Formats: sequence, structure tokens, C-alpha cells
Amino acid sequence: MENLKNDCHVLLVTFPGQGHINPSLQFAKKLVNLGIKVTFSTSLTAFNRISKLPNIEGLSFTPFSDGYDGKFKGSLDEFESFYSSLVSHGSKFVAQIIESRVVEGRPFKRVIYTTLMAWVGIVAKGINIPSTFFWIQPATVLDIYYYCFTDYADCFKNCSQDQVVDLPGLPRLSPRDFPSFVFTDVNSKYGWGVKSIIDQIELLNSEENPRVLVNTFDELEFDALRALKNLTMVGIGPSIPSAFLDGNDPLDKSFGADLRWSSENYMDWLDTMTKESVIYIAFGSYSEISSQLMEEIGQGLVKCGRPFLWVIREEKEGGYPEEKLTCKEELEKQGKIVRWCSQVEVLQHPSLGCFLTHCGWNSTLESLSSGMPIVACPLWTDQGCNAKLVQDVWKIGVRVNASEEGVVERDEFKRCIDIVMEDGEKREELKKNAKKWKDLATEAMKENGSSNVNLKAYVNEILLVH
Repeated sequence: MENLKNDCHVLLVTFPGQGHINPSLQFAKKLVNLGIKVTFSTSLTAFNRISKLPNIEGLSFTPFSDGYDGKFKGSLDEFESFYSSLVSHGSKFVAQIIESRVVEGRPFKRVIYTTLMAWVGIVAKGINIPSTFFWIQPATVLDIYYYCFTDYADCFKNCSQDQVVDLPGLPRLSPRDFPSFVFTDVNSKYGWGVKSIIDQIELLNSEENPRVLVNTFDELEFDALRALKNLTMVGIGPSIPSAFLDGNDPLDKSFGADLRWSSENYMDWLDTMTKESVIYIAFGSYSEISSQLMEEIGQGLVKCGRPFLWVIREEKEGGYPEEKLTCKEELEKQGKIVRWCSQVEVLQHPSLGCFLTHCGWNSTLESLSSGMPIVACPLWTDQGCNAKLVQDVWKIGVRVNASEEGVVERDEFKRCIDIVMEDGEKREELKKNAKKWKDLATEAMKENGSSNVNLKAYVNEILLVH
């Protein structure tokens, strides 16, 4: 750790979801290691559920009220009212956090905020304190949003389902590859997400030479990081615990702020499995999958006949979704279902053969950094774009196709799993590519790696300049 005696102290504010907290907290650890003091802040909805906070010199925690403060159950139908409350209450409390430091004569040097938190940047601007945006999805997705809501808006509005779109610096994309917010009406129940992205773009456009930190790395998205001329995007990722990536800190084995308790004995169970034989299935910390999709996945697993480790979260009312599966008995004999697990740890286990994932960006990066081939089953937001990159650009996995009715059927899950798991030319190609990207991800985070150099440059050129 570099000297913490300098007076540089930043406020890092993140959205109250596990998928936002994890990369942000890892980023905070990196800043502390470079001598920057960090106050980490998220709302009480998440903060009250963190069982144990990391104890790191130079890292402190200050939560703020979002008006729900633990009463929000995570339903997507409630999200609009929750987000509105987060913005209105959060704006007041974050302003108080910033202003209290000014009164004490110890002002924050800068505010850093994450995806969906444009309002934090607006608050900082109103108080006249500089801010930095930390984008925790791929650079490609931010490029698409910029094009969609600025220069290429008409192109997106008139795009048919089978049309291929060429955008500067990006691979050729069809509508299923676009983030779902591109086609979301700002007045719909998911309009809060669109509004947040538009607010973010307008805020960045109002700044002079904005520099955006991105949870990616140069080698992974070289062109996408450089596609936007009025924006400097800087890859500083993958934001993953060091023990599972570069090995610089063997004790850094977790993100450090789980909102759920991990199940027990799953690592012991994996230890009993043969090498590369297990399918790992997980759909992130808050994606909701229908009972129909769950049934098709279950039936697909039965058809495959391979052992699996499947993360199925409890329902909000406390029930267990797998109880509704018609193939529950067959599945119990074949594999193991858990409520939650340490994903970065599981993905490193030698018994794993592939990862069936929704392709959230954290899951995608964690899989890529572990050299694990992917079966991609995207649901919404950035996941369709991530799945496109996984299959067609990085070539580390296979994407499932939905039927004309929009359903991914059991035979399709079996087809994709077999491609990734069965010995043969295709599996070897996927494994070879996965190892290549794993090695490049590791290299990026080493002392002279691109992401480490980029982060040091940000610290020296932005944070430590008086």
C-alpha cells in the first residue's frame, strides 16, 4: 500500500445492488493501495444487508437513506418508485455528506459514482466539486447508448428485427444485440433506466474533456474504448479480487460485501467431481427468471445428464422456486442446487466445464478472467450485447436462441451445453480462446499492465493534482 498520508480523499457512491457494489468495492481497494483514502457510500437498502464489511485502512463507509431503507424487496415492478425515492432522498443525503466534510475543513477531492447514479454527478456539480463516472458495463454498451441517444437516434428508431447496424468502432449489431433500454419507452415502467442514461450522457456532454473509468481492459475492447471522440474512456478492469486474477494480493479472496449468505458444502461437493465435468448455472443477484424458463433449463439439464451446480435464489416471499419444477427429483439425483455462492471461487474450480449465465457484465468478466467457456442466456439491459461479444467477438461461448414464441426451449439448452462440454474441435477452440483472454485479463492488472497503468495515471493526473 502506498502512503496514505496525503490529503486526497474521495467519495465513491454506488447503486445499492450487488452487481454494482462488487466492482466498486474492488475499485476502492485499488485506490487505497495507491494511497487514496476512500469513503464508500451506498444506500441503506443494501448497506443494512451487508453481513460483514471489509476492515481496510484508508477505506471507510457512510451509507445514505433512499427512503425505503431496507423495505424495498427488489421487485422489478416496484423499481420505478424505488428509484425515484433513491434519487430524491439520496440527493439530499449525499449533498449533506459532501458539505459536512467542507465544514470540517477536510473536503473530498472528488466524487466518483457508478452506472444509474447520474444524479450523484449532478449533485456534485451543484456543489462545485469535481466528479468522475465509473461505468461498470462494457465500453461497447456505453458507445451504443451514446449513438442511440445522440447522433444515430433515427437509425435505432427505424431498425427492423433482422436489420444489421454498423456503428463506428463496434462490431456489426442486430437489434437482439442492443441493450434493452435502447428500445424502452422513457414513460414505461423501466423508463427510469432510460432517463438515468440520458441524464448521464447530458452530464458528460456538459463537461470539458470528461474521462470515464470503465470496468474493462484495453486488449478486450480496444476499439470500443476509443470510439467516442468527445469522451475519454479508460479501462481499469477487470474489477475482480486479486487472488483470482493477478495474484498480487493472495489474501484478497472476496469482494467483501455480500448481501446474501453463501450456502455451505458446495466446494466440498465440487471436490468430488471429475475435471471439467460440472455445469455451473447462475443468473446474477437480481435478475428474475420466469417459471417457464426455469423449467426449460431444468429439463435441458436432465437431457444433458451432466452434473451441475445451480444457484436458485429464494423467492421474495421465502419460497423455493425449484419446488415447482416437474423434473425436481431427477435434478436432485444429478446435481446440486444452492441459494448463493462465491462465484469467483466456483469459476476457478477444476471440476467446472462451463458457465450457463445471463451474461451480466460481472459474471461475464469473472468467467472470462477464469478462462471458463460460456453458454449465454441474456435476459435484459446490457446482457444481449455482452452475449454478442462472448459468442462472435471474443469467441469464448455459445448463445442460446429463442423460438418464434420467444422461449428458449430445453433442446436448445442441451444443444448449446453439448457444444461447450463435449470433447471435440469446438470445445477446444472455446477453451483456447478462453485461456487467451484469461491471460490477457491477468496481464492487464499486473504492475505494468494496461489497466494498472491507466489507474495510476488517473490517480496522478486527476486525484493528486493540487
